[in-house]
Order: sequence, then structure tokens, then C-alpha cells
Amino acid sequence: MRPVARNLVLAILGVVVVLLALGAVPSLIETGDPYYVEATPVEGSGPAITADNFSERRFPYAFDALAAAATGADPARSEAYYTGPGGVGGFKEAFTHTPFEEFDEFESRNAAAVQRGADSPVGDAVFVDYEGQRYRLEIVRVSEEP
Repeated sequence: MRPVARNLVLAILGVVVVLLALGAVPSLIETGDPYYVEATPVEGSGPAITADNFSERRFPYAFDALAAAATGADPARSEAYYTGPGGVGGFKEAFTHTPFEEFDEFESRNAAAVQRGADSPVGDAVFVDYEGQRYRLEIVRVSEEP
């Protein structure tokens, strides 16, 4: 193989490795306070999103919280999401799935079922109907400081 062709192949492989690293590494960064989706069973009626036909792969944070609520966990929270360097809207969000994206999707499906908090994204809430129960899903941030 000619040196020019070899260098071109190595450069292409290098670019592929860098792009793969950008896709995998940000999800491993756990800095800052964690954000959770917290599910609370509620009574009453009003606008809600029917979550029975949603994909658990598309809404992993919401379904984690709903599963925790179904088992009676207190608080019924999803897996933690850490924002990483740059905070909300930072570098990590460009490469990973976030609970904030899930709430944006909920809002695009039924804006009346979503309530935006004063300190958005903290305090953002959505009402969902899941397996015959009405839940209030809320984004909460829990400080890890003692």
C-alpha cells in the first residue's frame, strides 16, 4: 500500500474512532447534581398523556419512574441523569438522551398535560395515564452535598 493511501486510511479510521468516542464518552460523565424523573400517583382528572403505548426505549427516564412507583418505592425516581460540564444545555446533552428531551416530547404530544416550573427544567411536570393509574411525573434535582 502506498504511503498516501495508508495515511488516508489511518486518518479515516482516526475520525471514526473520535466520532465513536464522542458518542460513548459523554454518557459516562457524572459531574454536577443529578436530575431525576419522579413519579407520584395522583387522583383527579384533566389533560394527560396516555403512556401505555409508548416505547420504554424512547422514554427510559419516565418508565423508570413509573416502574418505581408501581413497586411502591418512595421516592419513585428514575435513574440519575448528570448534566456534565456546561450544565443543562451543555456539551453532554448534544450526545446523550436526557429527561428534558422526554418532557419536550410529551409537550409536543399534549401541551395541556405539561406544566413548566419557574426553575425549568427543575419543577417541570407532566400528567400521564399508565396502566389505569394517573401519575404526575416531575423533574427534580437532588443535591449530593451533605
